[in-house]
Amino acid sequence: MNYIEAVDYIVSNDKFGTRLELEGMEKLLTTLGSPQDKLKYIHIGGTNGKGSTTSYISDILIDAGYKVGMFTSPYIERFNERIKINKLDIADEVLARLARTVKIACDEMVLQGYNQPSTFEIITAIGFIYFVEEDVDIVALEVGLGGRYDATNVIKENLASVITTINFDHIDVLGNTLSEIAYQKAGIFKNDSVNISYMQKDEVREVLKSESELKNCSFNIIDENDIYIKNSNDLGSTFDYKNIKDISIKMIGKYQVYNASLAIETIMILRERGKVKVTDENIINGIARTKWIGRMDVLGDKPTFIIDGAHNVESAKALKDSLSLFNYDRLILGIGILKDKDYREILNNILDIADIVIATEAKIPRKLDAKELYNVIKESKEEVYLEEDIDKAVEKALEIATENDLIIFSGSLYIIGGVRILYNNKYKNNHAGKICIN
Repeated sequence: MNYIEAVDYIVSNDKFGTRLELEGMEKLLTTLGSPQDKLKYIHIGGTNGKGSTTSYISDILIDAGYKVGMFTSPYIERFNERIKINKLDIADEVLARLARTVKIACDEMVLQGYNQPSTFEIITAIGFIYFVEEDVDIVALEVGLGGRYDATNVIKENLASVITTINFDHIDVLGNTLSEIAYQKAGIFKNDSVNISYMQKDEVREVLKSESELKNCSFNIIDENDIYIKNSNDLGSTFDYKNIKDISIKMIGKYQVYNASLAIETIMILRERGKVKVTDENIINGIARTKWIGRMDVLGDKPTFIIDGAHNVESAKALKDSLSLFNYDRLILGIGILKDKDYREILNNILDIADIVIATEAKIPRKLDAKELYNVIKESKEEVYLEEDIDKAVEKALEIATENDLIIFSGSLYIIGGVRILYNNKYKNNHAGKICIN
């Protein structure tokens, strides 16, 4: 099995969907020698900000000298992004070898009458095996969907459970109320561990606190009063968190200051408990180094060209807030959304600041057809273009734009990966200016 065959095998199991149960995953890992039991974890769940927070935590630990495994999903440009050690993607040949190992275990399970593991279960198992082989010190482990029955939740213990902002998303799977969604997210809490949370709405906070008490965990929630933002613009932000001064981040938006603060609080608590050896300097250096592609990701200038994976209502609000940090003449919005999202509400939170909109679509079964999206946008916007092909949508945006305009492509992570590859390969050299940070 070579690399291409391995990726084809892994993604071919998408047809089995997402299973909200752990029996199959536990069986798969038992067949593989239970690699998940040989590692230390910081487990990160929530609705938005998981990837950024995972990256902040990883970079702090790396600066302190730890060998850090990082598991995230989905990927933006390349499948290997999902599994990293010290921010380096798993190598093609290693992914192929481990996929072959996991496939043998999957085939054995099926022969025994178990269901074929899903794509996410397979890639999670590969991550566990790889991190054990490479003897990492700590794994920053991002939840895939929910938490309680997510494949990553086969781990029996962790150093900490970290919960980012919780809001409405995947309501068909996780529940129709914030309390129900919070209950699913809190499923990653482990006995006698420590739980750290982003600032939450009252009903969410109560569930997280209650579930922490059931697991005999300390429950900690970051306090907005501990955060002092000194400066925030289209290059990033500088802020103080508690007694750590002049922390600088490259990632754009107020919400990224909060994500960074959540990561810092996690490290500070673990340091107080003697679980990690990290200095304030490591925290400052690690946070300053952190990048996370696909989130307010500035690819070029003249015109300013940004991608952002705002794929639900809360992230659309954050995107709107972040765009206020930029100066531009017109905002050109390229957007593609999945049909299982609350796309009308997403549009309600972003269309009012767009001067021109280009409706497009991802090439996956869950897409909202660009034609349908176009018709919805037409209800409230005059200048709207329909470009089903993402490449054509990018071409149209650049054709329309003047050098003082701002182009943003958003709505789905499945859109922005293709846009990022296309722009960097075809247009970047012609539109690279003072704020190009990638």
